[in-house]
Amino acid sequence: MKLSEQIISSAKETISNEAKAIANLENYIDEEFIKAVEVIYRSEGRVVVTGIGKSAIIANKIVATLNSTGTPSIFMHAADAIHGDLGIVQDNDVVICISKSGDSPEIKVLVPLIKNFHNVLIGLTGNKESFLGKQADYVLNSYVEMEACPNNLAPTTSTTAQMVIGDAIAVCLLNLKGFSSRDFAKYHPGGSLGKKLYLRVSDIVSQNMVPMVSAETDVANVIIEISEKMLGVTAVLENDRIIGIITDGDIRRMLKDHGEIKGLKARDIMSADPKTIEQDTLAVVAMEILEKNQISQLLAVENGKYTGVVHLHNLIREGIL
Repeated sequence: MKLSEQIISSAKETISNEAKAIANLENYIDEEFIKAVEVIYRSEGRVVVTGIGKSAIIANKIVATLNSTGTPSIFMHAADAIHGDLGIVQDNDVVICISKSGDSPEIKVLVPLIKNFHNVLIGLTGNKESFLGKQADYVLNSYVEMEACPNNLAPTTSTTAQMVIGDAIAVCLLNLKGFSSRDFAKYHPGGSLGKKLYLRVSDIVSQNMVPMVSAETDVANVIIEISEKMLGVTAVLENDRIIGIITDGDIRRMLKDHGEIKGLKARDIMSADPKTIEQDTLAVVAMEILEKNQISQLLAVENGKYTGVVHLHNLIREGIL
């Protein structure tokens, strides 16, 4: 077998094995899972997630997902816990302990200590008959028949299963809490994802100058206004209301069609009924309108009154794509 064929075969087999194991997890969503989610949902404390080795890495990921979806959580390394970090656990906290075997030495030391604190202990393990499985108040079954590793040794499928169970818990809690996109934005203010959920047209407009002329402004001053405000556009106003728009493209077409600009006014070259957007609208909606109409600028309004311009370049710079 060629090297390339061996790589493809191995990759496909790994994905296939893990996919089958994950699909089988549906069979383990039982009464224990329901009670575990309910106790977290009703808890007045945090979720403390602990584990060792690869399970500790998965625990960190579960903590991150829970925190980002509105369930306060914290990671505690199982080995460090028995050397002082056990102080992380507070009275009302729920503890999730992750271990494939459920019988590792660190887990056997840690579990009785948690039980002595009288915190609810949820075991996430592939062996319900293990020490962890028997000691936990609720057991979440993450059993997999085999690892993707051909030697059935390296944690691969088992850690994927642990992560999926963690995701299932987080999504159940998200739905029970009615966690909305606005809530999500509160915990994800950075990056393009967060901006798509909270950045509004008003936030963009406030960064720009506000180009405007009247219908009677001569074309020379229209050109100056567009140039000085550096947005490639100006609104044409009458009594603070938008009656038209002039873009730098309109200026180029005017010069081509007329040659002589003397005597021309803004009303002679403006486009009437321009696209507008309420400034309280999400910026991502502005991007959708620009793309749909193949234009570069929108005029922002508040209750029909002109407030400024949102430019395609503003949105690109903010990562709204």
